This record gives sequence, C-alpha cells and structure tokens, in this order.
Amino acid sequence: MTDRLAAAQAALSAGRNGEAIEHLVAAVNEDPARPASVYRILTAQLYGAGRYAEGETFAARGLERHPRDYDLLNTRGVLLRKLKRQPEAVPVLEQAAKLEPKKLAAQQNLGNVLLDLNSAARAEAVFSKLVRLEPRNAEYQRQLGRSIIKQGRIDQGLMRVRQALSLQRNNVDAWLDIIGTLNDEFRSAEAEEAVDKALAANPGAQRLLEAKATILRRAGDPVRAETYLLGLLPSNPDAAWLHHALGVHYADQDRDRANQHLEKAIALDPQRLESAIALIEGYERNRKGDEAANVEKAYQLAKSLLSRKLDFTDSAKKIVWETLGRLCDFEAQAEVGDFRTLGRAWASSGRHTALMKQMPQVRSDEDRLELVEQHRTWGRLTEEGAARRPINRPPPRPPGGKIRLGFMSSDLRLHPVGYFARPLFEHIDNERFEVFVYSYYTGPEADAAQQFITSKVSAYRWWPHFTVTEAAQKIADDQLDMLIELGGSTHMNKLEVMAYRPAPRQASWLGYPHSAGLETIDYFVCDPYIAPPDPRLLIEKPLMLPHAWYPLSASAFREQPAADVEPPIARNGYVTFGTANQPYKYTPEGLRTWARIMARCPGSHFLFVRPEGNSPSFQANLRRAFAAEGIEGDRIEFESVRGAHLPHYNRMDISLDTFPQTGGTTTCESMWMGAPCISLKGPAPYERLSYSVLSNVGLVDLCADTLEGYVETAVALGNDPARISDLRATMRDRMRASPLGQSTAWAAGFYDAVERAVREG
Repeated sequence: MTDRLAAAQAALSAGRNGEAIEHLVAAVNEDPARPASVYRILTAQLYGAGRYAEGETFAARGLERHPRDYDLLNTRGVLLRKLKRQPEAVPVLEQAAKLEPKKLAAQQNLGNVLLDLNSAARAEAVFSKLVRLEPRNAEYQRQLGRSIIKQGRIDQGLMRVRQALSLQRNNVDAWLDIIGTLNDEFRSAEAEEAVDKALAANPGAQRLLEAKATILRRAGDPVRAETYLLGLLPSNPDAAWLHHALGVHYADQDRDRANQHLEKAIALDPQRLESAIALIEGYERNRKGDEAANVEKAYQLAKSLLSRKLDFTDSAKKIVWETLGRLCDFEAQAEVGDFRTLGRAWASSGRHTALMKQMPQVRSDEDRLELVEQHRTWGRLTEEGAARRPINRPPPRPPGGKIRLGFMSSDLRLHPVGYFARPLFEHIDNERFEVFVYSYYTGPEADAAQQFITSKVSAYRWWPHFTVTEAAQKIADDQLDMLIELGGSTHMNKLEVMAYRPAPRQASWLGYPHSAGLETIDYFVCDPYIAPPDPRLLIEKPLMLPHAWYPLSASAFREQPAADVEPPIARNGYVTFGTANQPYKYTPEGLRTWARIMARCPGSHFLFVRPEGNSPSFQANLRRAFAAEGIEGDRIEFESVRGAHLPHYNRMDISLDTFPQTGGTTTCESMWMGAPCISLKGPAPYERLSYSVLSNVGLVDLCADTLEGYVETAVALGNDPARISDLRATMRDRMRASPLGQSTAWAAGFYDAVERAVREG
C-alpha cells in the first residue's frame, strides 16, 4: 500500500499529475483509513484538474474519517461552490471557520459563497471581520465593497473598492467592479473616467479595453463605440475579444456583419463561450436571406453547446433555451432548466425579456402566481435601482387645462402595436387632451406610421440613444398627468423608465399581456374579457375599457389581400387547420391536442405559416409530435414566410389557437382573412386575448373553457363545411360591425377611461 503513495509522490515530483491522482485514488480505495494528508493532496489535485465532482466525493469521504480537519473542510466548501452547490457549502465552511478562527481562507471562501447566494448582508459581516484583521488586504477590501454594493449602498461600497485599489493599483477586478457598478447605475461619464484611469494604470489590459467598449455602447454613443473598436483592430487583428465586441456592436445594425465578427472570434478562441452564445443569438435573429436556415444554424450550435454540459450563465441559458424552443425541441429545453428555477434566476438578474416566454409554460394556478412573483422580483430590483438615482420633479402645473397624456413605446411605427394603437391618434380628443409620444427606436429614419403619428400629437420625442434615467427625467419635464407604456420589455423599449414614476399616474397597455412587475405602474388597461377573475393575477388596478382591448385600424386591416370566398375544404375535400403563432407559444400538450383534433377529422391537414417553416429541425420536431398521436407526416404542411403571410390564410379553414398563451394579432389576422379561430380561455390575461376578440365579434362559442371543450369545438367546426363556408363569407362584415371595427367609438371610450383615472386619482 505504501508503494501506491510512493508512486504518487514520484509522479507528482515528475509533474505527472494525472498519474499521481490515479495512484492516490487507488491508495484510499485500498485503505480508507489513510491519514488526512493523503485526502488533502488527492482533493487538491482533483481540484487542480477540474474534476470537481470527484474531488468533492473524496473530500466527503476523508471527512468521515477526519471530521475536524480544517483543510479538508475548506477544500470541500470550495469544491461545492464550483459544483454550484452553494447552500451545501455554507455549513461546511462555517464549520471550518469555527474550528480554526485564526485561519482566514475558509472565512474568505464563506464570504464568496454568500455573495453567490445574494446573502450580501451576511457576506458583509464576514468581510468586515476580515478587513479588521487584515486592513491592508486588497481582496478583503474589494469583496467588502461588493457586499455593500449588492445591498444598494452604492457610494459606500465604491469607497471600499477604491480602498482596495489604493492598496493594489493593478487589481483589474477592483477596477472592473467600479466600472461595472457605475455603468449599472447609468453613471456613464463616471464609468468612462474610471476605465480611462484603469487603463492608465494597466495599459493594454484586455478586460479593461472590453469594458470601455461596453461603456460606450451602453451610453448610447454608437459612433464613438465603433470608432474606438475599429481603432484597435489594426494593432489587434487576431484578438478574439475584439471581434466579439465588434459582433455585439453591429448586432442591431447589420446582422451579417455582426455574425462574421463573431464567427472569427470563435475561430480565434474556440473556448470563448460568450462568443458562441452571441453567435447563436445572432443567427436566430438574422432575418436576412434564408431565415429558416439562419435559425437552423442557431439551433444546431445551441444543441452542440448543450451536449457539452457547459456551465451557462443566466444570460446564456436564456438564449439557448429560447433558441431550442423556437424549433420546438422541448426535451432539450428541459435540460436547460425548469420553469421556476429559470424564471427566478432571470428575474433576479434583471432579465425581464425572458419572462414573456415564461407565459406559455404555466400549467396550474400555482404556476400563474409564481409567474406574478417572478415579475414582482424583477420589479422590486428595478424600483430599488431607480430610488438610488432620483430624478428632479418639476413644480406642479396650474389646475385645470387639458390632460397631458403620454404614450411610451418604440413600436409606434409599422408594427402590430402601431397598427392597433393608430385609432388613438386618428381620433385624438383635442378638446380634452394633449398627447405626447416617447420612442427609443434605433432605426435610421421614421417610417410612414411614425410620420403619421408625429403629425397628430402635441410632441413626438424620439430618443434612440437616451439612457433610462435621462429618458425618465425628460418625460418628467413634460409634466404629464398620465403615462402609458405600450411595449413591455420588447426590443428597444425601456420599461425601467416607469420605475422612476415620471408621471403621477402610470399604466400599461397592449404590448405585454401580463403585469409588468412594477408597483409604480398603477393601472393595467383591459376590457371586461381580458380582466382576470382572480385579482391576484394582476399587480395593477384594472383600467376598464367598455368593450374591446384594441380596435382594428382601417389602415391595417384592409381589403387587400382578399379573403377567398371559397374555403379550402370545398376545394380539397378535407379541412385544413393551422397557425401563424410564434413557436415559443407551442407546448407539448398543445401539439398533442392539435393532433387529437386532426385524428377526429378524417384526412385533415395542419398548416404552419412561420419563417421557420423550411428548417429541417422545425419540421422534424413537429412531425414527430404529431406522429406520436398517429398523424402521418404528409398531413403536416409548412409555409416559410415572414411579413407576407396573410394570403396563406386562404389555405387554412380554421386556425387553432395556442394555449395557455393565446394569440392576439394572429387571432385578428386569421379571422380577417376568413379563418375562424378556436381558442381555450384561461384565468390570466395572456390566456384571454382571443376570448376578448371572439366575444366582441359574437363568436364566443368558438372559445372553450376546458381542454376537452376546445377539442370538441374544433372537431365540430372541422366537420361542418357549411358553417366554415358561412363564417368565411361573413367574417369581415362581422368584424367591421363589432366593437373591434368601431374605431372612433373605441378611441372615445379609451380617452374617457383615462380621464376618469386622472380626475378621480
């Protein structure tokens, strides 16, 4: 047995660490009663080799024999942290610190684990003690500063990090802590000043150069950011980080150019995970050329990364999870994480955009309330940040006068939000209202819809490069009576502005069918159908419209393209179901249900009208789901199209709505083109959008309360060619005659509701 230890020692001396590990493993397996020193050496070697799970196992075995060994306890705590098992690491490290209070390594590791767990107050207590013991230890000062910053005491925490820099000027981590904190607090000028000082102290430090690029980009100065990055390129042509930064910079301007830089970054540094993640997002969002082929590339790259069992950040998980979902690979999505864990992580790290795609994942009332809490989590963090950066409040306007109403959205252009909101600008009640619009759209020029809205309102504020705080201040300066945000967390919107309460009354409408999460938003604009029966599913108060959540603008819902008078069933001899809804709304249960409906309608087909339609994986994943219910693959059709999708409803007899998150725009478009929609009504607002449309059009019988009712309703209509034909022939007239089509009356009802809220508030 001693031969094993001697062989291990010889291998270590010769630098053959892998061989040494095997001898040590054999030694402790042959005789578990080895001295603690053997376990210490083995676990240290396994840690160094990145074999964390094995290291933790042997550390635990060693502690069974030597339960009071400080070094083994400390090493096991560190290994547990590496394995993302921080809650288990805390008592292990606490035990080590209690055994040897004068040894500080375990205490420092404990503080780091507490920071991981966002237990910043407990971490502060740990690092405060360490700083008292060793006030000239720069790392202790830095971590104390981080603990304080995490609790929102920004300037006090920055003072501690600066103290670390006074002790160790070349501490790049400390510089990055300062720069990142200032950037997160929208203190862009201070952040840039700090990064310049950091580079003066650490010339050419890669991470600091990257930090400066990030600051310039986030400060809303794309020209300076591009000039800076391109200026570095001649002397750093093969710097992977620089091509990554250029890829991120060009992402919203030129996807092809951005992706070329990201591809080069990966070629230069294949281990740079963040470049691969950025490239997945770049492929997935690239609408140039063959969009289905772009999405397929994103999907295959995401699958390859997932197969490697990599340690993804919350941001990376979002991109990978969403990409897998876009091509309906639900099994791979489950490998990334579950509804509760992912949602809470995204909310806690400020990723509101991820929460929208949580809506289709709800399966129970518990899930619905959990999703509300995830939004509240994001909201609390955002409100705390806004409270640290207060804006100036102008003096109140004299009483009387017109109501000043603001709409905040970057989608008031040629976009579904612009289509549905247009009647508000066509029929402004100028006797009672002054209307302001706020947009952060980063496009190069105003489109026709934006020009029209500009011509109708009192002011159209277009601020493509404003920070959140700057925008909030400027809105406050307009002295509104009410501000309504229309965009939620969609691209280019700044929902965080609402956390500053730039207007005394605030509301959400149209762009996001769920409570945003902010207590500073007073109202959720809804109609009697969308309003949830359970008040716990709304954070805001309902601001009720008389009939419909939105109207059909005549400029958007036009005669062309025409709806065929003859339904497809008359031509084909079988009913064609279909959808144009986004795949993130598809669920395994939804696909099974659609297949069950088809099984009871002999010969029926299903048509997917989606940009992903030509993706081999999209087709294979969906055909596999239908085949599991006995539906042959040749009955599933795909039309790969974006934008020009409306004529393809002439190939569809009935659209089957997604659930639990229903369609909105797609429901209206489908019905306008003569394909009636079958929907399933649920408790939450995002489960009731189609219910509102169908109720207003007088077709509430097409909306079911139960899953079985949904199936029966679809089967009954699918086997009734006469009613399909009648609905197709009369649908546009129905919609025009309904509250949806009465845009003048609808706009008057909207302005009346706003006036009541302002006057009564």
